[in-house]
Amino acid sequence: MLSAPRVSGLSQALINASINTAFTSAFASHYLFPFHLSIMASLQYLLFTSFLLFFVAPGLAQQSFRPKDLVVPVSKDSSTLQYLTTINQRTPFVLIRVVVDLGGRYLWVDCDRDYVSSTYRPARCGSAQCSLAGANGCGDCFDGPRPGCNNNSCAVGPGNTVTDTAGPGEVAQDVASLQSTDGRNPGRVVTVPRFLFTCAPTSLLQGLANGVVGMTGYGRYRIGLSSQFSAAFSFRRKFAICLSSANGVIFFDDGPYVFLPGVDASESLTFTPLFINPISTAPSFPLGEPSAEYFIGVKSIKVNEKPVSLNTTLLSINSEAAARNITRVAGVAPFEVCFSSRNIVGTRLGAAVPSIDLVLQNENTFWRIFGANSMVEVSREVSCLGFVNGGSNPMTSIIIRGYQLEDTLLQFDLATSRLGFSSTLLGRQITCANFNFTSKA
Repeated sequence: MLSAPRVSGLSQALINASINTAFTSAFASHYLFPFHLSIMASLQYLLFTSFLLFFVAPGLAQQSFRPKDLVVPVSKDSSTLQYLTTINQRTPFVLIRVVVDLGGRYLWVDCDRDYVSSTYRPARCGSAQCSLAGANGCGDCFDGPRPGCNNNSCAVGPGNTVTDTAGPGEVAQDVASLQSTDGRNPGRVVTVPRFLFTCAPTSLLQGLANGVVGMTGYGRYRIGLSSQFSAAFSFRRKFAICLSSANGVIFFDDGPYVFLPGVDASESLTFTPLFINPISTAPSFPLGEPSAEYFIGVKSIKVNEKPVSLNTTLLSINSEAAARNITRVAGVAPFEVCFSSRNIVGTRLGAAVPSIDLVLQNENTFWRIFGANSMVEVSREVSCLGFVNGGSNPMTSIIIRGYQLEDTLLQFDLATSRLGFSSTLLGRQITCANFNFTSKA
């Protein structure tokens, strides 16, 4: 998320773009694109992995079953367009719903309301858990003891990346469980007995979908979900995410990632390096902390395979549309570039409009965005380009949100710092909703 003024709270179904002087940034020849999904989006650190192994793995050694991979379901809230997932937490187990934050640092949940668990333990001041969580404070709470309010506990500032706000939070650990998988079907439920997270106040839920109790972060962070699960189960530090307009899926560890009727989407990935932004983009962060979000280097942008002159923003898109007899009409907020749907033909890849290519490390490596991910149908008569202005002072050039990622498999390899991405799965006549959650492995 951005901490500078920006267009926020817009649907997660947009690319938030500022294709202008922001490209002349201090990052030399690379334009850094953070994956920011609120969902949400943002994807470190080997230094503390040994601590994580010590505090999480011993509890798992009691389990005779070692999973190959883990899997969690994703759904899209129709009201907020946020992407949600579920996880079992606490003793006894409670199935909680949380917003997926691809660039978030960790799981945070509301502990002010109805948090009851016999296995809840606050992280004590000076402990390794506090160091892992990047705790920036320590003290007492005089309204407890209770989850979220304990003496001699360490504090962080969990952030709501939808509203770009932060609040006080207590670092804690509790039991968490989720399903294993062989990459094709769900398997047995496995447990992390001392999963680190943060307790947050109820007020931090503002702007989130109804019924959720927090946000779960998949970012480059020491206690992000991927980091904790990889340490707990000796996985490779990888996870993959596949969103759709209905249901999707997140995998932890390597492939296969098989979708009905038997298509392994991991076999068709293209790879590009991930970069670290040394400046945090979180709503609240300790001084000097790098961003937990994921950034890729983009050398140029093409529309219909023709380079876009960036100082003319989207004019090239207009001319390409005109060549296809697609008529531009007045913008529909928050979109500025809209077209009559009359001459836009529907295809398996969405609206038949010029494709958009993000050219990466070389001319042969590009991320192609088709109409299904570039055009938003705002009415039966009008479709708009899913780009909005990022504001006059953006911290990053372009933010790619959930709509552009739907039905595209993304694999984040934190160990080698690279992103794998597929072309749209629609071209293979499958979607991200095609993972089989019903049959057991």
